[in-house]
Amino acid sequence: MRIIAGQHRGLTLASVGKGDAAAHLRPTSDRVRESLFSMLMGGRFGDPVTEARVLDLFAGTGALGLEALSRGAAHVTFVDDGRVAGKLLRENIAKCRAEGETRVVTRNATRLGETAEEPATLVFLDPPYGKKLGEKALAAALAGGWIAPGATIVWEENGPVAPPPGIQLRDTRRYGDTTISICEVQ
Repeated sequence: MRIIAGQHRGLTLASVGKGDAAAHLRPTSDRVRESLFSMLMGGRFGDPVTEARVLDLFAGTGALGLEALSRGAAHVTFVDDGRVAGKLLRENIAKCRAEGETRVVTRNATRLGETAEEPATLVFLDPPYGKKLGEKALAAALAGGWIAPGATIVWEENGPVAPPPGIQLRDTRRYGDTTISICEVQ
């Protein structure tokens, strides 16, 4: 895994190795990440990345949030409660020298609670596939004030998603066993 473009282009991220089967570590492949960011920044959605406040739910290794930071996002808050994920995430933040532009929240993404942070304008939602955790995490983030009105949500799953009321599905693309859905908070 590596950063595809921007300030940290080509930087190799920490290897998942054997990972943690219980944590369902499944990093977004370089190819899917490249396609995702091309879709996001291709004009149809404006430019939701530059100067964005990013919320990376089920962050895992942090590859999505760090890619956004490399491409001009202002700040990334990573949320993951996995022990192995936390170690890899902190290692990748250090590799990018991004400690000042990031925050790691070690918490279950489906039970976020209230935030005192400025709400996110770009959200990456990459839950374990097929467990309906994305819906729960999105509801928790909205209820806790983690997501700004008008925010762009990038939801990665193994099939189509059904956004809750107040979230509009804007585009869906399939890459092998991965479906990327772009949504917008109304």
